[in-house]
Amino acid sequence: MKSNTNIVFLLLLALAFISCSSSEDNQNPDPKPNPNPDPVYQQYGEPFANMPKSTDAIIYQVNIRAFSSEGTLKGVEKKLDSIKKLGANVVYLMPIYPVGQVKKSGKLGSPYSVKDYKAVNTDFGTLEDLRSLVNESHKRNMAVILDWVANHTSWDNKWITEHSDWYQKDASGNIIIPPGTNYNDVAQLNFTNTQMKTAMIDAMSYWVYNANIDGFRCDYADFVPTAFWTQAISTVRKIKNQNLLMMAEGTRADNFTAGFDYNFGFGFYDSLKKVVANGQPASNLQSQNTKEYGTTSTGRIVRYTSNHDVNLSDGTPLELFGGKKGSLAAFVVAFSMNSIPMIYNGQEVGYNKRIDYFDRTPIDWSTADYAMLKEYKKLIAFRNTSDALRKGKLTGYSNTDVSAFIMQTDTEKVLVVVNLRNSAVTYGAATGIADTTWKNALTGESVAITNQIKLEAYQYLILKKQ
Repeated sequence: MKSNTNIVFLLLLALAFISCSSSEDNQNPDPKPNPNPDPVYQQYGEPFANMPKSTDAIIYQVNIRAFSSEGTLKGVEKKLDSIKKLGANVVYLMPIYPVGQVKKSGKLGSPYSVKDYKAVNTDFGTLEDLRSLVNESHKRNMAVILDWVANHTSWDNKWITEHSDWYQKDASGNIIIPPGTNYNDVAQLNFTNTQMKTAMIDAMSYWVYNANIDGFRCDYADFVPTAFWTQAISTVRKIKNQNLLMMAEGTRADNFTAGFDYNFGFGFYDSLKKVVANGQPASNLQSQNTKEYGTTSTGRIVRYTSNHDVNLSDGTPLELFGGKKGSLAAFVVAFSMNSIPMIYNGQEVGYNKRIDYFDRTPIDWSTADYAMLKEYKKLIAFRNTSDALRKGKLTGYSNTDVSAFIMQTDTEKVLVVVNLRNSAVTYGAATGIADTTWKNALTGESVAITNQIKLEAYQYLILKKQ
């Protein structure tokens, strides 16, 4: 009986404990998840205090494989002073990530075939090298943005073996390449998969936290759902107490709604080629400007005469735009007509060899045309002081041969007149330009305009109202 009594006592004690515990749990339920949990990563470095405004950016694109003889991040760091002296304030690095080797294109594979979103390509260096590059750029008041490839990965990215459902598949269950392309070296991601999107945003966040970078140029942006970009941009912008620059390699108006600062001027570049090389009317550039901006009142268009794609596929600016004089004339229009300028490494010194970004083809900087470099520096230096060029309102006065327009704010008016022909022309000054006096923005000389302006082949004038 003693044994049975002990058992009953123990059961009663256990029931009392359970009842007591249950009562305490009801009174003090588990706290709700912290809506702002500690981040997965700790922030490296300090916010960049002198981050350029989106209207003030001069973007310099760096092909890491080609930029230096080393082909490394350290090689880029060694030449930061030259980028600074040019007048650029944003260093845009082509993809820094390990490159896929399965089904690769070219000798080394495309930098846009990403094997690991959260690693530095060992050919380029280490995370510490990237951090050093960012730190040194910040010391020189230059931001650093990374190329981001969201649409697809390499075929040897670990996501394929670990999460094949993160990819689009055909009716037979095979992962596909990006639809409508011949990009056989990459596999198309599936943006209906929430886990994949979470992992992608985590990887973007990784670089903001761990390398203190200042934004992204987003590859193939129009083919990634706008809703994803809205979520991703909102997330990364909250990480640091500073502005981030977000550039879409796309033309979709919704990119601005999603949070991008910039779209790409694909159409403007094509129009510029047709005007200079094929003799189409220079006034077409104004029409293209209107088309690209549409109804947006917030975003800006990035314009260029070269980048890594068109340099390899179409030719260098010297090939495309009639030599050094013609390429400078084309750049003047691209950098001043309601635009954000982008310069591809080497064009500022007249480098006239195409750069194969699938291989290591170092730029031979010893062939630099220093007269051309001096002109680029003068042009960019003026833009950096000109509110009218950076954020003024455009009024066009172009004709068949000459791109002419005024950029104007409440306090400044700048007239740009560019002969886009390889022969002398006479421009009949329109009302608003005729019988006016200006100052040459590059030389300081006074310029009086009557009813005509005589221009030599590829001559340009950048005039500031006195």
